[in-house]
Amino acid sequence: MDPERGAPTSRLARLRHQWDQRLQPGEQATVLAWASFTLTFAGLRGLTHWIRAGHGPSGGGMSVGGKHFHHYNLGIGMLATVAGVGLRGTEKQRRHSAAAIAYGAANAMIVDELALLLDLKDVYWAQDGRESVDVAVGVIATGATVVAGMPFWPHARRALRSRT
Repeated sequence: MDPERGAPTSRLARLRHQWDQRLQPGEQATVLAWASFTLTFAGLRGLTHWIRAGHGPSGGGMSVGGKHFHHYNLGIGMLATVAGVGLRGTEKQRRHSAAAIAYGAANAMIVDELALLLDLKDVYWAQDGRESVDVAVGVIATGATVVAGMPFWPHARRALRSRT
């Protein structure tokens, strides 16, 4: 802390201070959920393309008991957990950043395999239109993260640029 102004001195501390000052808890949860969705979706797409290029496990992913294990199953389990916390957890647990992050990541896991869930066929590796869907969802996720954090971003930029 700067003793004369009472302001945090490190960049991370200044950023955290602006985060706490500029966003209400619900707004913080929204930004965290969208950021988690964006990063998880991008990570899954990157991993998928890496596996598709012949790296990683053969057969296109994980198998459990000889059957392909889809990551939407993890997403559904995570959503069920977040719902349980929302219904039965304490206020502190419901407002914890981990709940927002898990919510965003779980939705990304489900959306990433939405074609499989809608068609009930494993079309995950099909190239037809997949790139355009990837780009569209990526743009939407990134845009929503930016919009959700609008009250915070200008102050974050100033906090990171400031030298004191």
